[in-house]
Amino acid sequence: MMRASRALLSDSSVEESLGRSVMSQPNPGSLHHDRAYFDHAATSPLRREALEAMACAVPGNPGAIHDSGRGARALLEDAREEIASLLGVGPLEIVFTSGGTESDALAVIGGVRDGLALVSAVEHPAVGGLTSPWLLGKRCEVLPVDHAGLVDPDEVGRHSGDLDVVSVMAVNNETGACQPVSRVAEVAHQAGALMHTDAVQALGHIPVDLDEWEVDLASFSAHKIGGPVGIGALWVRRGVELHPVSPGGGQQYGIRSGTQPVALACGFAAALRACVDEFDTMTARWQSWRERVMAWCRQQPEVTVDDAPVTSPSIIHLSIAGARGADVVMLADRDGVDLSAGSACHAGVSRPSPTMLAMGKDEDAASSGVRISMGYTTTDADIDRLLAALPAAIHKASGAR
Repeated sequence: MMRASRALLSDSSVEESLGRSVMSQPNPGSLHHDRAYFDHAATSPLRREALEAMACAVPGNPGAIHDSGRGARALLEDAREEIASLLGVGPLEIVFTSGGTESDALAVIGGVRDGLALVSAVEHPAVGGLTSPWLLGKRCEVLPVDHAGLVDPDEVGRHSGDLDVVSVMAVNNETGACQPVSRVAEVAHQAGALMHTDAVQALGHIPVDLDEWEVDLASFSAHKIGGPVGIGALWVRRGVELHPVSPGGGQQYGIRSGTQPVALACGFAAALRACVDEFDTMTARWQSWRERVMAWCRQQPEVTVDDAPVTSPSIIHLSIAGARGADVVMLADRDGVDLSAGSACHAGVSRPSPTMLAMGKDEDAASSGVRISMGYTTTDADIDRLLAALPAAIHKASGAR
């Protein structure tokens, strides 16, 4: 993929056809230069490497047999091979999707046969929402968690139902808690079930070793690591059979039909390569900044860090006594700091976080959460701005409640 991209970049006719405007854009990571951006767990700014790789994609349906189609197909498969290599898996095990949400649904719904799906109580709604009567309904049951938001793997073994698939996320999207995925997978396999993990928040932030985790299915999303929005991947271990959840032309081994997005795949591969290359440097920075923020939090009697024994270095979740998380977010926003409320907001109404409720917090505490999530664009100056803005935001939010 990288060789093909460089060849296309050297072709002046291609650059001219792009109007040169795309190639001369500023570093996408600097688009928030006037703000301190701490919402990378929601989406990360598009990386320059991804933008350039996407701009080099040739037009053509990768399923077509004409020259343009063959060129598109070559770029697509180069991207698939690059992603697979970086994940340490085979290219035939990578199924491109529209993102983490679709990957999750395809894994869990596609893995259920005559039995049940068992999902943790703190899953992303892409998995947790499968309990809806319009989806799996009663065929999807919930695995409880403790006060740190962690599952007990032994609870899987005690489940009396006939399990087809167990789904437990690797890193919680709200708290950053890292689940004991490999232990859950061991028990799930003993129960005769497939093991799926939503690894969207894990990729690029903690070591991802699918063999060590011993899972069968894993979901990823490009835009969480600086890739383009609109593409993700489902890793399907060789030999695992999934049934499709929608009809179509039979692309990607019949598991996920639809014309595959070549440009997005190229952007995904380039972002993942950049992410892997800088992994050690960035994780060390995030850990250092995390410790700095937590040291400040320990001096604030109204602030509690919702931590787990092992937590992603890039996510910090705070519960703020006497305040609504959404109020803190809005007040910090006025000072140019982008945060996220831990609770879900629908139609302007702040609601308690289902994750916090599952962890045993009451409704007030479950509404007080603020998530700080860092990424590849985070700087020392951003941390300075965050710690300057938080005290006033918390004080005003506490008075507003």
